[in-house]
Amino acid sequence: PWTWLARDRSRALRDARESSSIPISPRTELPKHQREEATWRYPSEKMFYNAMKRKGWKPSANDMEHVVKIHNAVNEKAWAHVMAWERRHCERCPDPKLLKFRGRPKDYSPKAQFLNFLGYKLPFDRHDWIVDRCGTEVRYVIDFYNAVPYGGNAPVAMHLDVRPALDGPSSAWDRVVVQFGWMLSGEWARK
Repeated sequence: PWTWLARDRSRALRDARESSSIPISPRTELPKHQREEATWRYPSEKMFYNAMKRKGWKPSANDMEHVVKIHNAVNEKAWAHVMAWERRHCERCPDPKLLKFRGRPKDYSPKAQFLNFLGYKLPFDRHDWIVDRCGTEVRYVIDFYNAVPYGGNAPVAMHLDVRPALDGPSSAWDRVVVQFGWMLSGEWARK
């Protein structure tokens, strides 16, 4: 009998959208909700809420402000990881842009499946981002994992595993060189 009262206390969902720092490729076929701008725009609270409902989740309107902020921050971090990989190609393409992206939450990457076989948890989400490297399409796989908050006092922690998909020799070489460099650095021993 009190559910109407609880619903009335839900705060109104905002329609305002934030611009990201992620540049849009001029080759992108923009979805209806994106304007022609230099960077991608993040979904509003209302858009995010409705998308979650369409996917079968039971979101709370009261949580959407925080959910959207976390979503946006995680995507900015994912782009920073992509750009770290793209720096290896900056002489050939100094200004890569995001062409398109696709969420694939239940389509686990081969790496995630292998790690799961070894006893690690599966990621809670996966995205494939297609980067326009000055006319060359490069697919990146992003696995999103829950993580232990640093110091135990952060409310949310995630680990992003961002890497070029093994779609060709160039991406495979990038992964070998970066992995080898990481092993030689000794950074793995400090973690």
